[in-house]
Amino acid sequence: MNMLLFLPELALITMALVLFFATLASWSFKRLYGLTLAMAATTVVCAVASWGQEGMLFFGAYQVDAFSQLFKIFITMGLFVVIAMGEGLKGIETRLKPEYFLFVTLSCTGLVFLTSAMELITIFISLEVSSFALYVMIPFRKADGRHREQMEAGIKYVLFGALSTGIALFGMSYVFGIAHTTYLAELVKVVPGLFASSPMLIVGMVMMLAGFFFKLAMFPMHFWAPDVYQGAANETAGFVATIPKVGAVALLIRIIALSQGADLGDFTWILATFAVSSMVIGNLSALVQEDVKRLLAYSSIAHAGYVMVALLCVNTLGFATAIYYIAGYMVMNLACFYVVYHVGQEGENVTLSDLSGLYKRSPLLALVLAVGAFGMAGIPPTVGFFGKFFVFTAAIEEGLFALVIITVINAGISAFYYLKLVRAAYTPVADPGETLVVGKPASLLGMALMAAILMVGIFPQFFMEVAERAVGTLM
Repeated sequence: MNMLLFLPELALITMALVLFFATLASWSFKRLYGLTLAMAATTVVCAVASWGQEGMLFFGAYQVDAFSQLFKIFITMGLFVVIAMGEGLKGIETRLKPEYFLFVTLSCTGLVFLTSAMELITIFISLEVSSFALYVMIPFRKADGRHREQMEAGIKYVLFGALSTGIALFGMSYVFGIAHTTYLAELVKVVPGLFASSPMLIVGMVMMLAGFFFKLAMFPMHFWAPDVYQGAANETAGFVATIPKVGAVALLIRIIALSQGADLGDFTWILATFAVSSMVIGNLSALVQEDVKRLLAYSSIAHAGYVMVALLCVNTLGFATAIYYIAGYMVMNLACFYVVYHVGQEGENVTLSDLSGLYKRSPLLALVLAVGAFGMAGIPPTVGFFGKFFVFTAAIEEGLFALVIITVINAGISAFYYLKLVRAAYTPVADPGETLVVGKPASLLGMALMAAILMVGIFPQFFMEVAERAVGTLM
């Protein structure tokens, strides 16, 4: 076997094994953190080094191509940023910090497996590897008066995860029963021709996708997000809000690509209803939130709807737009959680009132928050603006005019609560509080996040070409 084909996975598995043995040792946190950060950087290098590799592994159940490798780069980069952002792990119990790094790595390993999985059972196992790590990790928060909150978050995530797993498996059973195969390469040959003659195939596909929507926090599997974001530690919430969504989009593109060339009919209407419901529920609920993490949770539900509009185009432009959008969303959301982490000095939740006068306490944090919020609102020249622009373009080309109108209205609504974050940070107050000290490494990370949001927005064509090349392997 060509080891380059499996290089990112081997790097993550090795990292997980090292961290497992680290949990058995009594290392200082500084030593553990330095090792973890170095290994996370190595996984990024391995993912980039394997770009351009193509091949099949494990009897056709695992495919390495430009599509999977691009998502592996996104996931490993996200892992590195989350670990770099959580320097000190202020919101995690001291005795659980080694385990936190282990389970973050295991979750990313499952997501990396997911991007290359080409068989339904392999997809299911990869998804569960990622999910089970998060089930364990979400309650890892300092108790100090919030014990009930963190336990509630963990229980809700487990219960909704179990429900979504059952729905996805039930949907898979319908698809297998009708198509008589679990391999995506075989399904893509038979599924398009069966849509018109087998209504139960539509039911199976919708159930399977609805189960997968759990990772994306999309309607109807969105209820867990606000409480889990609020109850989990700031570091954990930053991870849950970003990297699993990248893996979910990779999975949804592979599954929805099965229907290319088919007359989707009711299937399109059902998914369009999910997209509209996500946008409306997410944006209207976010308008009244005071807790920043709850606001970002409802925001993520709305963004899942925007991504689904791109996926409904079922063409190269639509899928490439979804990749561009979710990559930009990951960076913008990480920027917002970067600010939440540093404002919550003791790992506490951050409200809008806590942001008052932030520009006085830390000009850098206020600027990072402004750039991230402007990007999420879709203000040029950020990546968020061009992400939404490409979504509108792809949907108009497919004649989805009603969806475009609804999406534009919802994008306008979202600007209110994103700009509310910026207004809170730059509102003058008589006593802004103590100056927030941000170290040099953390400052460099903040500037890198701002640069990524702006550069990917200013030069979108290069990144869209890379995304289109990746999607070309599916079409």
